[in-house]
Amino acid sequence: MPSMPRLLLNLRNVPEDESGEVLELMARHHIECYQTPPGPLGITAGGIWLKERDDYPRARELMDEYQAERARRARAEHDQAVREGRAETLGTAIRRRPVRTLLYLGLAIFILMIFFAPALQLWRAVS
Repeated sequence: MPSMPRLLLNLRNVPEDESGEVLELMARHHIECYQTPPGPLGITAGGIWLKERDDYPRARELMDEYQAERARRARAEHDQAVREGRAETLGTAIRRRPVRTLLYLGLAIFILMIFFAPALQLWRAVS
């Protein structure tokens, strides 16, 4: 009896280059897998599935190594961007999108006002 597929990687918030690298990694190590697309309503994110459950421990080990290396690469790229002054900071984000920043700030203040209005009314009633 064939074994059931097993999810190796949920593709929610996974960039396309990463999912492609994972598929290549599995192919290089002769682990059969396939990718499912995200659902049309955004409820499911899609995934990379192993065809054979028995491949999971080996695939997980490869994934752990891959993700550690990818994290090292991302940190190195970020550190390089910081050294070169290319890294995005709060200041550069505000300068690049001032209207969006003001809208978010206004929305945050509005939410805080709604949240604290009952406590303020209660405090006024008690004093």
